[in-house]
Amino acid sequence: MYIVGGTIKTMAGEDIPGGIVHIQNGRIAAVGSREQVPLTPREGERVIVAENGLILPGILEAHCHMGITEEKKGMEGDDCNETVDPVTPYLRAIDAINPMDAAFDDAVRAGITGAMIGPGSSNVVGGQFAFVKTRGRRVDDLIVKAPAAMKVAFGENPKVNYSGQNKSPSTRMAIAGMLRQELTEASQYWKQKQTAEQNGEDFAIDFTRECWIPVLKKEIPLKAHAHRVDDIFTAIRIAKEFDLRLTLDHCSEGHLIAEELAAEGYPAIVGPDFASRNKIEVQNVAFKTAGVLNRAGVMTAVTTDHPVSLIQSLPLCAGLAVKSGLPLEEGYRAITIYPAIICGVADRLGSIEVGKDADIAVFDGNPMEIFTRTLYTIIDGEIVYDASEDS
Repeated sequence: MYIVGGTIKTMAGEDIPGGIVHIQNGRIAAVGSREQVPLTPREGERVIVAENGLILPGILEAHCHMGITEEKKGMEGDDCNETVDPVTPYLRAIDAINPMDAAFDDAVRAGITGAMIGPGSSNVVGGQFAFVKTRGRRVDDLIVKAPAAMKVAFGENPKVNYSGQNKSPSTRMAIAGMLRQELTEASQYWKQKQTAEQNGEDFAIDFTRECWIPVLKKEIPLKAHAHRVDDIFTAIRIAKEFDLRLTLDHCSEGHLIAEELAAEGYPAIVGPDFASRNKIEVQNVAFKTAGVLNRAGVMTAVTTDHPVSLIQSLPLCAGLAVKSGLPLEEGYRAITIYPAIICGVADRLGSIEVGKDADIAVFDGNPMEIFTRTLYTIIDGEIVYDASEDS
């Protein structure tokens, strides 16, 4: 397949006006100007002409609950929070994601080709996130990375859920204390396992502890639900105590501490700013947060937190962040290469580069603008949405 013409925003260097993308076997085989990439289609090979289009790497959502909290399904389709035990690290998103959820189709039609999906924030430790593609019926076939992160939550959500059950945690102190205890026990388990392996001894595998090893090895981050300044700093404090990777998800008051966060070096996933201020801890939510953090030097992605805001609004959320101060080019990066880097999938996604997955979206303009239409969505080199066939 060839995509010809338009402006190619590779997210890996300069834009290429009127260029060509060549796709073979589900991967990007070549990208460049017409002089650099010869147009030599084989018989039957598709050529997409996008002379006035904008060609982007597929848009990526860095934090959502699509297919776990299904639309129009009520309790029967809500598998987001196991609200009977505040510490459930062994839960896996892949066991609850339903790709038949209507949100997946909405994502594809918006040019969104990948999403980080996982448990909600009612538990201190919610379980393992997975990064998946947005088209298919069997989740096993959509996985890009699993596990991709371990969800932890600070602030109101665990407090409200468990104080209502007359059990811990009912304070922020308890949330932090329970997470520290869990990490301490997991660290001890990992050391005991390493010692046993070095000595050639038998070791009884504990399913509830094994899930922490990728976190302790820094293969995946803690994915910290933290809105308020104090909760953000508590997440950072604990990550540093245990020498862990960390992403600051929501980071709603990040604009109040941007310089401190830049100095700490952890990335932020900001949003959902389309949502109402329905909790005390989100009273300072603002579209300006992404821009303030970005200008301070924090790598920042934008999120819908679907279904809190609808998945198809992701490009528009980035657009409103741009309107509120995020530089335009950084707006593009906040929904492409930055979420790919933050979620640990940049070796395959987030930019149009030779060898990466051929996940590409073609628009008739800037997708961050309200009237822009998706013309084509391509995943693994296959056209999964064609506006000309939409009825």
